Amino acid sequence: MTELIAGVDEVGRGPLVGDVVTAAVILDPRHKINGLADSKKLSEKKRNTLAAEIKQYALAWSIGRASPREIDELNILHATMLAMTRAVKGLSIQPTHVMVDGNRCPNWHYSSESVVKGDGLIAEISAASIIAKVTRDQEMLALDLQYPEYGFAKHKGYPTAYHLAKLAELGPLSQYRMSFKPVQQSLALHDGQLAGS
Repeated sequence: MTELIAGVDEVGRGPLVGDVVTAAVILDPRHKINGLADSKKLSEKKRNTLAAEIKQYALAWSIGRASPREIDELNILHATMLAMTRAVKGLSIQPTHVMVDGNRCPNWHYSSESVVKGDGLIAEISAASIIAKVTRDQEMLALDLQYPEYGFAKHKGYPTAYHLAKLAELGPLSQYRMSFKPVQQSLALHDGQLAGS
């Protein structure tokens, strides 16, 4: 029996807003995808092109996520592990082994290992990192169309100086992670009132 290796990676642990998004990918050994790398080192155009190719040619791929509410309830680490578990469970073919980017694996029944900087070393993890990043970035662009004054298209929800200034000025939306300190500070400034509600 051929070994089916799934690569798993997450995007969005650091942002103040939106889901933490994970992806699981099982590549087809018969179709080599050139140019796979850590998604953060690729241009947006290259990521989008590769994401389309991965979705077309992978044996299986799946997105897992945890919502801002789950992040607030569980903390970001446990929410990320939950999202990774959901991504692997969502694969149409179950893997024989899972390789996770980072230094820990979720507490699950799969044969698995964690690989530090795996998104630059293991093709399956690179593919997962690209799918997760493209997915989350598209969600931030959609949020930007809804609330252009926050600048989500620029900072993708990360706590840049511009984003923190806008958050302080406008107050958090319901899509924010309320347990994150800058969001709590902004909420206090706005007497606990959410913007856009």
